[in-house]
Parts: sequence; C-alpha cells; structure tokens
Amino acid sequence: MMQSKIKSVRDPLDSSPLPEGDNSITNMIEWVRGRGKVLIVCHDNPDPDSIASAVALRHLILIKTGHDAVLAYGGVIGRSENRKMVELLEITLVPICQLNLDRFAVICMVDTQPDSGNNSLPAGQPVHLVIDHHPPKKEFTDNCWVDVREGYGASATILYEYLNNQEVLITTKLATSLFYAIKSETQDLGREWSKADREAYLKLLPLSNNHILYNIIHPQVSGNYFSTFHTAIENAHVYGQMLVFNVRNVENPDLVAELADFLLRQQGVEYVLGMGWFNGTQILSMRTFKPEAKLGLVIQKMVEGIGTAGGHGMIAGGQVRAIAEDDQSQLDLEQLLTERMFQSLGLRQTAGVSLI
Repeated sequence: MMQSKIKSVRDPLDSSPLPEGDNSITNMIEWVRGRGKVLIVCHDNPDPDSIASAVALRHLILIKTGHDAVLAYGGVIGRSENRKMVELLEITLVPICQLNLDRFAVICMVDTQPDSGNNSLPAGQPVHLVIDHHPPKKEFTDNCWVDVREGYGASATILYEYLNNQEVLITTKLATSLFYAIKSETQDLGREWSKADREAYLKLLPLSNNHILYNIIHPQVSGNYFSTFHTAIENAHVYGQMLVFNVRNVENPDLVAELADFLLRQQGVEYVLGMGWFNGTQILSMRTFKPEAKLGLVIQKMVEGIGTAGGHGMIAGGQVRAIAEDDQSQLDLEQLLTERMFQSLGLRQTAGVSLI
C-alpha cells in the first residue's frame, strides 16, 4: 500500500545541503527496508550523471538495508566516454526491456521523472522514489519519496549528500563515478553549478582514481565518430545568433548533445539546436551561454504537440517520435523547429547561411 509522501519537492532556489541530523533520508531507507526487490531506473541513453546517481543510490540501499538493487536503462549507452565509464568502474546496467517490472516491490527513478518522455518506464507504472535536479513537469501525488532540486547542477550531488548524511563509506570507484558525473554535467563547474556541487566536486576529487578518470575522458573512437562531426558541420546553418544542425541518421544519440556543445563555440553564435534521427526518434539538443535563456521552457514550446522535452537554463533536450527518416521529412521538421525556436526565444527570424 502506498504511503503518504515523505519528502516534497524542494524550493527551486534552495541549493543548500541537507541539514545535519535530517532524518528524512533515514525514513526513506526504513520504508524501503524489507519490501523486496528494488529497481533503479535511469533516463534513456543514460549520461554519467544518471549512471552515477543510480550507482550511488544502489550503494546506499545495499549498505543500509541489504537489498541489492537492479539498475535499468532504455535506449543505448552510446557515447564512448560513457561506455568506458561503465567498463572501467565495473557498473552493471540492464536494458529495461529485458525486465519483468512486476517482480519489483520498489521502483526508483534518478535524474529523470515519471512521464517525462526521456525514459522507458511504461506509462502508469507505479514509481516510489524520485530523485532529480530537473524542473518537475507535474505535481507529485503518488510517490512516497520525491527530492527534486532545480538549484543543483547534478543529481549526483544529491546522492553524494545522502551518502554523507548516512555516514556511508564512499569507495574509490563510487567517488570516481560521482566526481565524473558532476564534472561532465557542470563542465568542470563552469555551467549551472551550485555551492553544493562545488563542495561535492572538491571533496570527491582526492577520493577518485585519476588514472581511470583520464581513460574515461580520453577514449578511442571509431571513424564514424569523425564522419558524424563532418556531417553536422556540413549541414549546419547559422541564423544570426542561432545555429541549427542535423546529423540525420545517427548510430549514437549522445553525439547530438556532444556536437551541440562543440558548435556553440562558433564565433557569434549564442544558441544551438541539434537534431539527429535514431531508432525511430528525432533526438534534439539545445545549448546556450545564457543562464537566463531558460532553454528547458523554450524547447518545451518548440515541441508542443509533436514531442516531449525538458532541461535547465543553458541546456535542454527533447524527442520527437514517429518522424520518417527520409530527407524531406527531416527537412520539414528542421524548418518547423527553427521557426518555433525564433518564436520561443522572441528573436526576429533571419535567413540562414551555411556554416562552411
């Protein structure tokens, strides 16, 4: 039987660590204790923050209750850095499509939320714990534990505080995963970070394995990686202060976000929209240097009626499903989203010119 909510969504401006002696985490752990099998769900195509948060929550539950949770994800672990992270830190994740969800008594979500559109948990599936740093899209009424902190730069920071609050030893590999998550999510504390993120970053660095970190950050990549960069640059168009690119069919959906970060370096560009078609879904990624841009809200307006999206001030992502792979369908969607981006940002539409 579902209990009443233990912890409510925190104030978006509240980036303070949990107070010493806060027993709400203890209450959550006691609620989990003895209930049965535990599942922790990452978002689709999980990034380091989602993976590390899941690993940390599993460690916390294991140490405190003896339950060994299963970590699940949808999509693929595509980016070379993320695959190397999973390999070197010996992280076991299971495709959610291979699981019978009815076997789990407790279902948790980290770095994502129910019905957000970026995870593969079936609609209507009960979710008991939600831990995230993305803005909530709905009111949480059916979950026993909700901790959503928009003021934090990474979900991994929230889990780091949980471990400290419960005086759980952080192993070298766990410290390395949490540090890398905060490092990549905030771009070394250069993007959308909070005081709590900085404190966690500095405390975790000396506990991390520098050799493993180096190998995660500098993985070898295939020739297709470079050809995708070529396609993105070749197809990119600049509309004044906006840049739009479409890599068309991409074998690694994470490359869309990586390329958006890369092309934001173009001189004179302040906003980037990237697109890539993967496994029947159009993957979208937006980037800006402006924290006040509120890209999470911008991209939601852009995909209204055709997809789902979310994000923060400077980074955002989305999905448009049931779009054909053919060139004309891709061109039509690119044109529609470009027009909507102008409208959502309140900018005057200009003609596009090829990046090269």
